[in-house]
Amino acid sequence: MRPWAGSWRWITLVLLAWGTLLFYIGGHLVRDSEHPERSSRELSKILAKLERLKQQNEDLRRMAESLRIPEGQADAGSLAAGRLRSLEDQLTRAKQKIHSFQKLTGDGPGPTQEELRRRVENGVKEFWYFVRSEVKKLANVEPSERQKYADTLLQDLGHQERSIMTDLYYLSQADGVGEWRMKEAKDLSDLVQNRITYLQNPPDCSKARKLVCNINKGCGYGCQLHHVVYCFMIAYGTQRTLILESHNWRYAPGGWETVFLPVSNTCTDRSGATTGHWSGEAHDKDVQVVELPIVDSLHPRPPYLPLAIPEDLAPRLQRLHGDPSVWWVSQFVKYLVRPQAWLEKEIQQSTAKLGFKHPIIGVHVRRTDKVGTEAAFHPIEEYMLHVEEQFQHLARRVHVDKKRVYLATDDPSLLQEAKTKYPDYEFISDNSISWSAGLHNRYTENSLRGVILDIHFLSQTDFLVCTFSSQVCRVAYEIMQTLHPDASSFFYSLDDIYYFGGQNAHNQIAVYPHQPRNSEDIPLEPGDVIGVAGNHWDGYSKGINRKLGRTGLYPSYKVREKIETVKYPMYPEADKLLNSQNK
Repeated sequence: MRPWAGSWRWITLVLLAWGTLLFYIGGHLVRDSEHPERSSRELSKILAKLERLKQQNEDLRRMAESLRIPEGQADAGSLAAGRLRSLEDQLTRAKQKIHSFQKLTGDGPGPTQEELRRRVENGVKEFWYFVRSEVKKLANVEPSERQKYADTLLQDLGHQERSIMTDLYYLSQADGVGEWRMKEAKDLSDLVQNRITYLQNPPDCSKARKLVCNINKGCGYGCQLHHVVYCFMIAYGTQRTLILESHNWRYAPGGWETVFLPVSNTCTDRSGATTGHWSGEAHDKDVQVVELPIVDSLHPRPPYLPLAIPEDLAPRLQRLHGDPSVWWVSQFVKYLVRPQAWLEKEIQQSTAKLGFKHPIIGVHVRRTDKVGTEAAFHPIEEYMLHVEEQFQHLARRVHVDKKRVYLATDDPSLLQEAKTKYPDYEFISDNSISWSAGLHNRYTENSLRGVILDIHFLSQTDFLVCTFSSQVCRVAYEIMQTLHPDASSFFYSLDDIYYFGGQNAHNQIAVYPHQPRNSEDIPLEPGDVIGVAGNHWDGYSKGINRKLGRTGLYPSYKVREKIETVKYPMYPEADKLLNSQNK
């Protein structure tokens, strides 16, 4: 027998064994898909076997190359070599499937579990709002005994609600899920921050496509910051470097860069071969420099406005976060408000001076120009009711040595009022900031310092009680999202739900039917799209059933959020750089 003939028979036997193993792997994946723990252990063993076979494959390749195949047998040799390559490709695909399967079973909870966890949490809260509202109504019907009964019932229901919410919190942290959530939040944020950095630092500014945004919109700091965020989102969506014009900024004449880090290290010059005003992404494709108006004057409106999120990130975001649109906004805020060294030092000194430490709840009370125009007057008692509720929640999870409240307000008299009415609380506040926030002092560098510090400390608290009609409160809430994997529920607003000025429609989808019980209710059928106007925080929300064209109230638990996605650019070159840095 010739040496090469025996070798090929040996090679054929190995190929047969290899094919049998791949067939076994496929069957194993199908049979054990319902037993992920057992599958994971078995798959680890299979991977080890595959590695050994891979080494044998390399040995076979070297042997085949060293064999001298006589004329007439070349076709057989080529056929065997082709089979080797085919089986090697199958091996690679099998290993990829195994790794994907292991990642699926061992890398955190499934998306359905996370979605249900948040729905249960929201449903319990809405149930509590409803019961509290209805019992309070009953208290006014009968004399004093009924009042006493109602108070006791509310107290007992509060204990039950806090117990359920505490259990849900521990559920969210169980079995390594808390660690997974922390890692996933960091990975997603790193991904987006890297893409923004890539966009904002083109290698040749003279050739870069640019979008120009003027910061001096006629409004306060929170409003102006949100204006820049809106510009940034459109720049990101249209793949243009944002040029922020901030010279003679009403808060800091030296410009944005005197307070925060520059939005670009390589491209701050707005010049270009061609310049034009925004006329739509398609019409502006041949214009190098585009000037963007305020959102109120934007026409046509691009798809990149809130509350839409990137299509490529949507599955991960919906799994991770209770309000993906807020998370997406927060990433642009995070990039924009990176402090200069002097501001970072100021924050550290203020933290030590004020004695800011946890546990602590943030309260923002906006008075002056907002009251009577954009918002109603809310006494301090309304805020403190929810502060006390949250401290009772916190006490079930952490030791509360003192009930601390960070109080931010533009009313200098409120701090003393709060201390007098609530002596059991420790109020942390800087009254000089309250004075600087007054209408006569608002647009100064000292006022800017004050509002930045207030927003910083509010975002650092464990829970936020405020009015979302205030831009300052919404900015603090947005920054809070960058400090936790999911802080979407860390607030109570005395008026509005979260919104972004100039946003596209906020829609929900009905998941349960609803038959109106009075003239104020609107009917729901599963699948109906509801345009949201607001949450009354009593178990009911207000909106319009877009199918019927009827506006009214509906039970909040009978709907879910409709997440809007848009095809944002994916910046693959930026992702490659990030991946190479992480290796």
